[in-house]
Amino acid sequence: MYQKTGTQKKVLLYDTTLRDGMQGENIFFSPEDKVKIAKRLDDAGIHYIEGGWPGSNPGASHFFELAKKIEFKKAKLTAFGSTRRPGKTCREDTNIQALINSKAPVITIFGKSWDLHVESIMETSKKENLSMIEESIEYLFNHDLEVIYDAEHFFDGYKANPDYALKTLEAAFKGGTRCLVLCDTNGGTLPCDIETITKEVIKHFTCDLQVKDNSELVFGIHTHNDGAMAVANSVMAVHAGATMVQGTINGYGERCGNADLTAVIPILALKMNQDCITDQNLGNLVNLSRFVSETANVPPVNSRPFVGKSAFAHKGGVHVSAVIKNPNAYEHIVPELIGNERRVLVSEQSGKSNIEYKAKELGVSLGEKGLSKHQIVSSIKELENYGYEFDAAEGSLKLIMEKLTDQFVPHFELESFRVVVEKDKERPCYSHAMIKIRVDDKTEITSAEGDGPVSALDNALRKALSTIYPQIKDMHLVDFKVRVIDGMDGTQSKVRVLIESRDENNIFSTIGVSEDIIEASWQALADSFQYKLSLDNEMSGES
Repeated sequence: MYQKTGTQKKVLLYDTTLRDGMQGENIFFSPEDKVKIAKRLDDAGIHYIEGGWPGSNPGASHFFELAKKIEFKKAKLTAFGSTRRPGKTCREDTNIQALINSKAPVITIFGKSWDLHVESIMETSKKENLSMIEESIEYLFNHDLEVIYDAEHFFDGYKANPDYALKTLEAAFKGGTRCLVLCDTNGGTLPCDIETITKEVIKHFTCDLQVKDNSELVFGIHTHNDGAMAVANSVMAVHAGATMVQGTINGYGERCGNADLTAVIPILALKMNQDCITDQNLGNLVNLSRFVSETANVPPVNSRPFVGKSAFAHKGGVHVSAVIKNPNAYEHIVPELIGNERRVLVSEQSGKSNIEYKAKELGVSLGEKGLSKHQIVSSIKELENYGYEFDAAEGSLKLIMEKLTDQFVPHFELESFRVVVEKDKERPCYSHAMIKIRVDDKTEITSAEGDGPVSALDNALRKALSTIYPQIKDMHLVDFKVRVIDGMDGTQSKVRVLIESRDENNIFSTIGVSEDIIEASWQALADSFQYKLSLDNEMSGES
């Protein structure tokens, strides 16, 4: 276990989701979205929230106008921008003036550390670049602002010309900043180099330059994930002495993204014992990840470390058997510490332990002798070989377990249905479904239209059941997926249909498999209604 030292400083968390994160492909937040996220980040205990680059676009400027009305509890709102342009004064530079006009209490200025960028990209002199850095920071300090300096391309610049890269940091220090952030902008530096260079930079300031107020010096790290090393590089920088970590929620960002704070934070807090976040805020990390994902309208990544749905999911029978005895056998942290939970999956790779754990979780009794476990394992493997996939359809899994153990009590039974799809030259396809179901001794016959055959069936079944089970009115379908299992048989191939439904309190998935897409859809649709009604019975205490 990583041990704290007596001289260890608090690690500051700097979030740039609202600026660097928005530079990721398919990521967009309106100014109003950014306000909501900023408030959640503040609630989560983030120390600095970078709101954007005022003056670069109307959306960023509008956000800072809205942000003036926010009273942050702990976080400091930060505006991001560049040093003055070559050949201009800070007073003449519209970018510098926009930063001041944003009224953000903290300004993060980035400057060039790599002489390649200075001479070939900006097409100016190395001397002028140093002046741009120092003068920009000094000008902002004279406006009573806290200034953070982001040394762009620092690691590449240091490897190419270490003397000049260090001079750019010295220029920022002379300008007044005491927060120097080393950036791996291209995302290609390895962790070993991050550690070595970070240590050399800290030594340069604290030993070689003999900075008297080095207790106030903050060295930060800003990494990108182009080499799949962003989180590792952030961790190594902290190990080397950095006390600020910049990143984004869910790792959103340019190209391959930034360091993912949903991974960095638990590593710092739980594995390195760093003082960076409270236990309560750590426990809300999963909710924060999902909130930002929902606001970005980007599906959560199930395999995302720590906060993903699959991060603590166990499928292999050997794994599950061990986890039941001692979770430490296959889990590196306690999932509840970050707001996640353990999940056991049932599939053709499952053993008796999976079935036992899952049955208990779903509330299905397997009997004292456990004979049903063998039957269920065998049946599940046979069904998955046919094409079912119960990892993603726990609603159907519970119903099958109940059927195999003679505990299933149907809330309705299908007598028949008919679906008609029509099209003429004047209008697109439209569907009409007629359905006959039996509930106890009563028969219901209804019909309904829909945008497609499954929609028509859904509407007809809902109409038939709503008079008997009015609670289904709060249930609706949120996702519908069809996958051809093996396309070698062309249109006669089997298809798998997954339906995700939700009510006020639950989200659940059901599955159907058949050579006929309507039959597969019906199986999944019927299961979704059966499962919803069984949930309601359990909540009301009915058998």
